[in-house]
Amino acid sequence: MNSVIKKSLLLLPLAVGLGSCNKFLDVNVTPNNPTAVPPSVLLSSSLIGSAFSNANELNRFASVVTQQLTGAAGSPANYDTYNVTAADFGNQWRFEIFGGALVNYQQIINTAPNARAYTGIAKIMKAYTFSLATDTWGDIPYSQALLGETNLTPRLDKQEDIYQGNQSLGIQSLFDLVREGLADLNSNNGSPTGLVPGTLDDVVYKGTLANWRRAGGTLLLKLASTISVKNPTLATTVINEVLQSGNYINSNTQDLNVAFGGAVGSRDPRYEYTYVSLFRDDLILSTRYLNLLQSLNDPRLPIFFTRNAAGNYGTADNGQRGGYPTPVNYSRYGSAIVGANGEGPVRLLTNFQRAFILAEAALRLGTPGDPQALYTEGIRASMTLAGLTAAQIDAYLAANPKVATLTGTNEEKIAQIITQKYIAFTGNGIELWNDYRRTGYPASINTRSQNATGVDGTIPVRAVYVQEEIQRNPNFPQAPPQSNVKVWWDAN
Repeated sequence: MNSVIKKSLLLLPLAVGLGSCNKFLDVNVTPNNPTAVPPSVLLSSSLIGSAFSNANELNRFASVVTQQLTGAAGSPANYDTYNVTAADFGNQWRFEIFGGALVNYQQIINTAPNARAYTGIAKIMKAYTFSLATDTWGDIPYSQALLGETNLTPRLDKQEDIYQGNQSLGIQSLFDLVREGLADLNSNNGSPTGLVPGTLDDVVYKGTLANWRRAGGTLLLKLASTISVKNPTLATTVINEVLQSGNYINSNTQDLNVAFGGAVGSRDPRYEYTYVSLFRDDLILSTRYLNLLQSLNDPRLPIFFTRNAAGNYGTADNGQRGGYPTPVNYSRYGSAIVGANGEGPVRLLTNFQRAFILAEAALRLGTPGDPQALYTEGIRASMTLAGLTAAQIDAYLAANPKVATLTGTNEEKIAQIITQKYIAFTGNGIELWNDYRRTGYPASINTRSQNATGVDGTIPVRAVYVQEEIQRNPNFPQAPPQSNVKVWWDAN
């Protein structure tokens, strides 16, 4: 356990938890001096905090269990054989999510209610970050979280109530939280002079609120897609609402990306862990993922992952014990994923994601749109981000019709869509894990790792509640669900 904590703390960026918050152990803590930090300072640290929580330990875990990476040592090696315990992810829960990004978003909302541009962004990103938490753990403190000392032991809200809302319990749905943020951005009242985000505090869109509106609409699509198997009626309603608004990301230039710095203390955690830290040899490209990309002749392979001096890929099979290449020959995340010097970016909401979501929804739910056109749009958007030219993409699609063309039953077409989304989201393990749990694709992940143990030797479908919260908050179950118990929306 100590080694896990040291790894996480080693990688905490200066930006996480900068909201003058000292009581990180409480998931509902509020800052000691709520008026001391202006929203312009809080916004940048909050945005970086959400990206960090996505890309740090949770990304390592999810990227390993979905077999893009192999855990060669340390905590990733445990994840690779499906061993997940209450000793894992304590720092992610306490420091990065609840005591970091979420408390800062809440501080913006509480202390600058008339700065609608700031509160709108904060509500959208609060919904994103809460979705990250509930997708990972299931039932979590939500409606009673972030209330400060008025409630130090918040209840756990059911995941179905977090997504769908529960008026009798006073639980606002994630969808309504996003809508409230969009309403703030659209408010005729605007923001007071001097309280509009600029290039320094809005590290994503540099104050372009139109792009934040598109990000909010795309987040609604993501949330709807997450529950689309469990509650197709609600998912359909939300997707149609967004399509009718026309307010969603439809260009790579509108992606919600969070960039990091290229200097010590400010780098993307994926780069820091893979290239700089004492644990840089814990992760290696999975042989299974290499085989998938090579079977598809995918031109993104040498862009997403490095090769050794001889031009070969250094990989290991999932669950393999021993027999790894020498570390100098490891294939690791390439600069397209983590940046040349650790600047990233971390991609949270993207154009390719929106296209793939709508392609799947058209097949699964019957929402508007041509599945083939949307599928092709998603592939093109991802390959363009990877640096391929239009001519190169055209040539690839022409030479690989089994990739380019959706074929078979609707379910077989959905499997193609999710496989391409899986490739496009290389480096964002949470999105891979979410899609696998709710759809079962890519089906190759169903082949267990070597030496699989864990609970029943099955792939984890949730994280286990952290021990500190079980001990301090009586509302947490004393016999918590283990990693083989599905979350509510996982109806696959």
